[in-house]
Amino acid sequence: MPVDGSDPVLLDGEEWQAYFRDFKRSAFRLEVHQIYTMPFEAETLRSFLAGEPMPEGFNASWHRTIRDHAAAGRIMTRAKIVRRPLTDYSRYLFEWCIPGNVAAGEDYRIVDVTDGTDPGLPAQDFWLFDETTVVHLNYRPDGTQINRELIQSPDLGKYLAWRDIALENSVPFRGYRA
Repeated sequence: MPVDGSDPVLLDGEEWQAYFRDFKRSAFRLEVHQIYTMPFEAETLRSFLAGEPMPEGFNASWHRTIRDHAAAGRIMTRAKIVRRPLTDYSRYLFEWCIPGNVAAGEDYRIVDVTDGTDPGLPAQDFWLFDETTVVHLNYRPDGTQINRELIQSPDLGKYLAWRDIALENSVPFRGYRA
């Protein structure tokens, strides 16, 4: 809920997709949850857990989006907070999702807080587009997304600092896996 008392601006459908299509320089995501329960991933998560092979063309449209942005010089970065042992969902991300994103050009980074170190990051997922626009991704404790909320008049210094803290306390996905 916005702190200024105004109604929240919730994003969905084409209005939400436009942020990924139209950013000019950068898109950064902080991913804090260990489990996400996304209906569009339910079938592939089940397949992964059953030991089935990754489907041909898995996540191809997202990878095309990443490649197009990278080719145009736009940067997509994500910092994922993890705790070991990895959840089934995180194992799914590490095996089926993140490698394709990285191959397509996303700078996917891991912030491992297993040792209890608190780097000072919020417990809030968000996207930061072009260092000017903040969208909170709100979830229930079971990882089900509640909504996506455009933050009106965000304290950009706070979000930029969180981005920088995440990057300073992270390792590239390929290095983490090694």
